[in-house]
Amino acid sequence: MGSSRAIRLLAFLGLVVGILGGVSLVKGGIYLGKHEGDAMHLAELVLRMADGQLPHRDFMTPIGILAIAPIAAFVSLGQGIGMAFLLAQCLVALTLLPAVLRVAISRLTGVWPWAYGGFVMALCVALVHGEAHSAISVSMHYNRWAWAVAFVVLPLALLLPHAKERPFVDGAIVGIGMAVLALMKATYFVALAPGVAVALIAHRRFAMLGWAVLAGLAIAAMTTLLCGTDFWWAYLQDLLTVASSDSRPAPGEDFVTVVAGPANIGASLSILAAVIFLRQAGRAAEGVALLILMPGLFYITYQNFGNDPQWILLLALLSFALRPDADHRNGLGWRLRDALSYVGVIALALGLASAVNVALSPFRNLAAKTDDTTPLLSHLPQHADLRALTPRLFTIRRVESMTEPGEPFAVFRDRVEHEDPVVLNGETLPECAQEGGITAWFELVSAELEAAGFAGSAIMGTDLYSAYWLYGDFRPVIGAAPWYYGGLPGIENADYVVIPLCPLSRSLRASMLKSLEETGWQLNEVLRTSLYVVAAPVAPNRNATSDGKAISDR
Repeated sequence: MGSSRAIRLLAFLGLVVGILGGVSLVKGGIYLGKHEGDAMHLAELVLRMADGQLPHRDFMTPIGILAIAPIAAFVSLGQGIGMAFLLAQCLVALTLLPAVLRVAISRLTGVWPWAYGGFVMALCVALVHGEAHSAISVSMHYNRWAWAVAFVVLPLALLLPHAKERPFVDGAIVGIGMAVLALMKATYFVALAPGVAVALIAHRRFAMLGWAVLAGLAIAAMTTLLCGTDFWWAYLQDLLTVASSDSRPAPGEDFVTVVAGPANIGASLSILAAVIFLRQAGRAAEGVALLILMPGLFYITYQNFGNDPQWILLLALLSFALRPDADHRNGLGWRLRDALSYVGVIALALGLASAVNVALSPFRNLAAKTDDTTPLLSHLPQHADLRALTPRLFTIRRVESMTEPGEPFAVFRDRVEHEDPVVLNGETLPECAQEGGITAWFELVSAELEAAGFAGSAIMGTDLYSAYWLYGDFRPVIGAAPWYYGGLPGIENADYVVIPLCPLSRSLRASMLKSLEETGWQLNEVLRTSLYVVAAPVAPNRNATSDGKAISDR
């Protein structure tokens, strides 16, 4: 690609970021249409980091530091969390732009540099994670960012440059990109690293591989210098906690359904066909690298909520870019250039809905109606630029089982599977759950706890969230998990534990109470309402002195 065309492409990529990012910013905030709980989780991560806390060391999360730091930086500069998120997305896009330009000018021809570059920029600044559901969401922004980075690393590794090799530049981009994935969402690094290594080795691009390793190690050394050596161990512990969690090892369908179920079987067959046709076309290195990448791409899809195979558009790009000359045919007489073209068209069709949804999402935020919206963090007026529909925040429902003992349908209880009873201090808690209304819950309960004299305390909840400090005069629990995955992170720093009688997640409440019992912690009840129980946690090496019963008293 000539220098003039490279300049035009650079201008185009800047224009994409300017339009999509500008459309987002001009609204002055984010107007959520779904995933309000995820947004509250993200807000807690960001605000804790902006306050000087370090992920993994001061709070538990499997999400890497680079998924949080760009947003936290803008919050530290005085921005509300909504605008901080939008500015961080623009920053990510502009930071990635030179690497995207390098891929486009060195590996792609025709219309593909423009389509590829435009989509990667859109991934960075979108306001929906993918799929075909159009409601605005900040959920899983790190998945979009990680895919954008992967869309840089994989073409550089799999495709040979059209002109002179530049192993230092390309290797540095690959190494930095892989390090970013490790520090953003480790799943991507683990899943993609084998395929990247195989691609470089199969092409005998050892100099590029060497520079990639050095660049990655440099990022690791810099991170160690800034965060300390204990940062890596804490990060690994968080990842292992989630991987071994019974409550949330993966957020969607099982692996077999993700690969071979009706929704994704077309994508799975497409990548398999690409591997076969590439090898038949004499592209052995690319074919084997794609084959090694295939289970990793499946695993990323399985591990991401919604199970949206964003890699399908990358498959389309590779299929078109790696087409051989028209003379290549396989044993059946098929022209392999045509065969890979068909795979590319199929992949484009399968990914079109998600791609269009991503690209149009900033315009939908701009057009969002603002009348019936409320700040998600209603106790923090400086962050009123993150808003959601009022009915979704304050409509709260209780879902109860009618097969409990004493209920009319209890006679059928033994015919269906049901969760084991949840027991607190010898008392079986009701089989019910809360749906929706997370702001209503935290506003009401936080106000009641303040009135009851718990202001200034560090409060932990036995539920999906423990965000009481965002809605009242409380302290965050150091070491705790803003989004609970399992175990007892931070329990030793909690002054009190709130046990909802009807939680958002019965399974997570049961998991936490079970962990408390198994490790010898006691819960001494100090307050009870119709909605929740407040208890003081007592460590195993201390005797209970409160007048409440302890878990071990059963």
